[in-house]
Amino acid sequence: MTGIALFGAGGKMGYRLARNLKTSPFEVRHVEVSEAGRARLANDLGIAAVSPETALQGAEVVILAVPDTLIREVSAAIAPRLAPGTMLMVLDAAAPFAGHLPQRPDLTYFVTHPCHPPIFNDESERAARHDHFGGIAAKQHIVNALMQGPDETYVLGESIARVIWAPVMRSHRVTVEQMALLEPGLSETVCASLLDVMREAIDAVVAHGVPREAARDFLLGHMNILAAVTFGEVEGVFSDACNKAIQFGKPILMQPDWKRVFEPDEIAASIRRIT
Repeated sequence: MTGIALFGAGGKMGYRLARNLKTSPFEVRHVEVSEAGRARLANDLGIAAVSPETALQGAEVVILAVPDTLIREVSAAIAPRLAPGTMLMVLDAAAPFAGHLPQRPDLTYFVTHPCHPPIFNDESERAARHDHFGGIAAKQHIVNALMQGPDETYVLGESIARVIWAPVMRSHRVTVEQMALLEPGLSETVCASLLDVMREAIDAVVAHGVPREAARDFLLGHMNILAAVTFGEVEGVFSDACNKAIQFGKPILMQPDWKRVFEPDEIAASIRRIT
């Protein structure tokens, strides 16, 4: 049975992992420094947190469910206690991309991240429809990267990833560099920014007298069908009027060189700000 040390087990992300790992075939030891987190583990899941030393003893995999800004500090602190061949699993590409993991070529570094439940889905249960983050009831895809270590260890990392993000549909293997393009590049710099613009657009039309509820309903409804056509979820084409609106709207909303956000130096700068 594979032994896992889960750091940050009582935190926002760690608690989700602890819950999903509870019924897994892995032997999990939980580390949580905050009193609130330790109480949450004990009261909600019946899990007693242990010291880092106890958790790391004989652990084959160490999962760092801690904020990106703490990855360097925590990984450096535990690295001397990790036996060669131990897998260190991180839940985001930012810190590994930035070089915050210890220089230990004898360790395996595995990075995994959820895609989150897609907006186009076949969920029929209420709990799944309202599980927007994933890892509870809604199915989602995931991405994984074996940053360093023997290629055969990817199977173990992916098997753990499928448990902590369950229920999982597709599991994609990418590189750490590609994962950084996906986040923060694609998901946050592009998608989150444009969604924030849409929210501001609602405020703008409300300022012109449109009732807020009507503006929200109108935008979200159109977002549904426009996204379905744009991403090929349904067969269809935009009207001539819509195509003309896009043709004249994009130059107003977007800088001509906006795709520079995916250039290596821009990705690196974004990750430096995050970490």
